[in-house]
Amino acid sequence: MFRRALEAEAPMQIEKGSPSPGGIPLRIEGVSKTYAGRTGNVEALRPVNLTVEPGEFVCLLGPSGCGKSTLLSIVAGLEEASGGTIWANEQKVTGPGTDRVLLFQEAALFPWLDVLGNVEFGLRQKQLSASERTRIALRFIDLVHLNGFEKSFVHQLSGGMRQRVAIARALAINPAVLLMDEPFGALDALTRDRLYSELEFIWSSTRKTILFVTHNVHEAVALGDRILVFAPRPGRIVSEFRIKLPRPRSLEDHHLVDQAAEILAALKEALGEDEQENSNGQSK
Repeated sequence: MFRRALEAEAPMQIEKGSPSPGGIPLRIEGVSKTYAGRTGNVEALRPVNLTVEPGEFVCLLGPSGCGKSTLLSIVAGLEEASGGTIWANEQKVTGPGTDRVLLFQEAALFPWLDVLGNVEFGLRQKQLSASERTRIALRFIDLVHLNGFEKSFVHQLSGGMRQRVAIARALAINPAVLLMDEPFGALDALTRDRLYSELEFIWSSTRKTILFVTHNVHEAVALGDRILVFAPRPGRIVSEFRIKLPRPRSLEDHHLVDQAAEILAALKEALGEDEQENSNGQSK
C-alpha cells in the first residue's frame, strides 16, 4: 500500500528543503578506536579502511561488541577516533554536521511535541519561516506514510510509527548521509518486514548514502548493496559481500535465503577463528 501510494505521486522536484538528488562519498582511512581501561587499554576497533560511493547502501554486519556502532559514531562526528581520518565529500570530518544524521534503535523523539513538531525540530536551525518549516515537514510526513497523525504525540504511536517519524525528521534537514544504528532492532518481525520495504523505497527516491548497522543477516541482505562482516575482540572487518539481487527483495526469496546462508557461514567462521585466537592467547 505504501509503495503503491508513493508511486502514484508525481516525481519529486528538487527545491529548497527537499531531498538532494543523491548522497555524497565517504572515505574511512585507517580509523581505529582504543579505550583506556583499569587493567590497560582496550582495542575496540582495529584500523578500518572503507570507501562508500555516493548513494550506496552499505550494511555493517556483526555481533554486539565488534565496533560497528563505534565506527558509526565516529563517522557521525559524535566520537573521536584514536587514529585515522573520516572524509565526507572530500571534507575532513572533525565533528557533527548537517550532512550526516545518525538514527538509533530508539527513535529518540521529543514526547512533548507532536509528530509535526518533531519533524519540524531540525528545520528550526535553518532560519526558515514557520510556514516553510510546516510545508517541508508535511512533505516528509507524507513520504513516510503518516498522513493523519500530524497532531499525534509519541505515546500515541506504535514503535514502527515512531521510527517513521525519526526517519522523516532526519530526511527533513536534507542530509547527504544517513547513519542507521540497528533502527529496527526493537521492533516485532512483522513491523520490521514492512519497514524494510518502506526504507528501501525512501532510499531509492532520495538516493542518500546509507551506512546501516545490524546483527541480522537477512536484514542486511534485504537492504544492502554491500555487506561488511565484522568480528569482535578487537572489532575489525573480516569479509565483504556485494549483493546483486534485484530490488525490491523479499525475505522469502530463495536467492536471498541462499545469500544470507553464505554470509552467515562466513560470520560463524570468523567468530570461530576469533574464539580460537583468544583461547590460544590465554594458554600462552
